[in-house]
Amino acid sequence: MSQLPNLRQLRLERGLSQPALAKELGMAERTVIRWENGQSSPVLKDLISLAKFFEVSVAFLIGETNQRRF
Repeated sequence: MSQLPNLRQLRLERGLSQPALAKELGMAERTVIRWENGQSSPVLKDLISLAKFFEVSVAFLIGETNQRRF
């Protein structure tokens, strides 16, 4: 199970491919792929960057709530 269950959904809602998201965030494509596949988890600063980019709470991003905002 993915550590970031909502990441794929958010990415697709923005119409972004995994490589495009990685480029937007200044990360390696394999990093985004591993996060989506649950093979690795982002460090806190990356979680915060993702949450800011998608304009959602970290809690939503990691699947702890269904509310996108605080």
